[in-house]
Amino acid sequence: MSDYKIKSGKGMLVLQKSTSLVGLKGKKKADISKAAFVRQELLPNLGGFKVVSLQKNGATLDDKLDEVRQDEQVELGTHVYFAEGSKKPLVPTGEVFIIFQPDVDESEQMLVLDEYKLAIVERRSADQVTAKVTKDSPNPIKVAQALQQISMVKFAEPDLDMLLEEYDLTLPNDTFMADEWHLKNDGFIPSGQYTTKKGADAKIVDAWQRLNNLGSTDVVLAVIDNGIDISHPDLKPKVYRPWDLWTQSDRITDGDPGFTHGTPCSSLAIAAANGQGMVGVAPNAKFMPVSGTSFSVAATEQMFDYCAKNGADVISCSWGTTDTRYTLNSLKEEAIAKAAREGRKGKGSVICFAAGNEGVDYVNFYAAHPDVICVAACDSKDRYASYSNQGAEVSVCAPSNGDWPLLAARAWWDAGTTIRGDGAFLFWADGVNRVGPYKHFGGTSGSTPIVAGVCALVLSANPNLTAKEVKDILQKTADKIGDPSEYINGHSRKFGYGRVNADKAVAEAIRRKDGTTGSTPKPPATEVTAPVVSGEGLFRFSVERQPSQGFSVQMGVFAEYGNVLIAAEKLERMFAQPIVVNINQLNGKTVYKVLVGIFDKSADATTLLKAMKAQGVDGFVRDLKGLA
Repeated sequence: MSDYKIKSGKGMLVLQKSTSLVGLKGKKKADISKAAFVRQELLPNLGGFKVVSLQKNGATLDDKLDEVRQDEQVELGTHVYFAEGSKKPLVPTGEVFIIFQPDVDESEQMLVLDEYKLAIVERRSADQVTAKVTKDSPNPIKVAQALQQISMVKFAEPDLDMLLEEYDLTLPNDTFMADEWHLKNDGFIPSGQYTTKKGADAKIVDAWQRLNNLGSTDVVLAVIDNGIDISHPDLKPKVYRPWDLWTQSDRITDGDPGFTHGTPCSSLAIAAANGQGMVGVAPNAKFMPVSGTSFSVAATEQMFDYCAKNGADVISCSWGTTDTRYTLNSLKEEAIAKAAREGRKGKGSVICFAAGNEGVDYVNFYAAHPDVICVAACDSKDRYASYSNQGAEVSVCAPSNGDWPLLAARAWWDAGTTIRGDGAFLFWADGVNRVGPYKHFGGTSGSTPIVAGVCALVLSANPNLTAKEVKDILQKTADKIGDPSEYINGHSRKFGYGRVNADKAVAEAIRRKDGTTGSTPKPPATEVTAPVVSGEGLFRFSVERQPSQGFSVQMGVFAEYGNVLIAAEKLERMFAQPIVVNINQLNGKTVYKVLVGIFDKSADATTLLKAMKAQGVDGFVRDLKGLA
């Protein structure tokens, strides 16, 4: 078996080509598995291919695969590989994920892609593309190997498919899971006999399944509020570094019927999955209760400073004011900004604030702070909740009441809510008495801790994200709901960037962790990336036409002619070899490939490449055939 060594993820992968298996993709309506050349089908779908063994009749597998590729039933054929020490077949899908060095512009990137006859599938960002091989390309394994040797390429990895282990997540079985429509909305609330809109939820269960857990126990979620019952069975086992601004101690104030708000808010974010009652969005997260909200500067500074210094990754705040007499002064704004900037050891604490329930055309002044995630509310049918404040600062919306309320925990001293004309105090909006210390709840006070819990799941997936990146992810992955005309440049004053989607947010957090985190390496010393003004410096050179034959070492592509001169002078001095420049027009722009040395044999170019790499100059061996 042939061995191929490629970078994969955070390590190296040694692949061995199978001597018996291939992957075949049939044309429309063709049943490849019944073709005469197929001996046995092993897997019906791996990377879009059927994995089969072939009737070789004495031929080599390479020759037989080449023959089969010409069959009218076959669209594509590929070799199958095994990772060293593994018995699981791997199939290259044909796509290659490429990250270029930061200063390589698009025209230079296209030259690299054209070199290997690659087609762009998706441009993911300015320096990232997903490309696919064409019929004129080498196989994707060889392409990735070659790309990994090019100085302009930071990362290249072929997309490989294999069978994964199935680790089934056991979902929580807490009593009221079916009533928690914000986690997963199946279109009906059994206990209330109420019809909702299927799928009008925050996609929490989907996010759990993607993570294959209920979030990380390393994530700390703080709830700043009043009336937090830390003895509640869904909260008690999770309490971490509590603080009370009124007692100035870790003794949380309780028992006052005028303050019960913090208990349901806390439960929606982090209630434990313990087989009873309800479950929160991030049930594995640690719970930091900070009791005693206040408008004062000193208290504002203390509450956010305490959270940031004691390890709060996420801070949920379902309170504030829209009274125009009480806007935030610069000291309060800085207290919030400091936590968002300095929390999590400099990555920033993620701060969520409720937009407010006054139904006005501007948001809670705290929620308007540019460093926080401002949360509005939508209902169980994906409609705007009429009480939810609107504004340009709204980041996302999340499920809450409006038609059917949320289910949440209640404090042991909670007397209930007056909802009937006879003045009766009830815990449940429909009057049905449900067992246990729970109640119906809503408002942006309910939607905000749901989003805070989603932030905890996002940080569970990728703890390296900054607070700004978490906000960006939530906004970019939110689902647009309501009338499309509500949105201008992707944003609605009612819904923000849409209803929060925990599953998409977690997926994006994972993608960023796997693909783009870490420090950006400096470009190779010989590749001068800063523009050089024409005419600067004095250079002596002679020019003659180079025939398109032989082999050379290509070390870079430049868009600035001044950089070409500097690189050429340095390379000629370092390696005493002739310098060849290939000039191309691409999309109306001139680009320059710089090559070192001219050799009749590729082995001689390989020897030079080794010497160049020893001097810290990267590159790859290039066949000059075809270059004009």
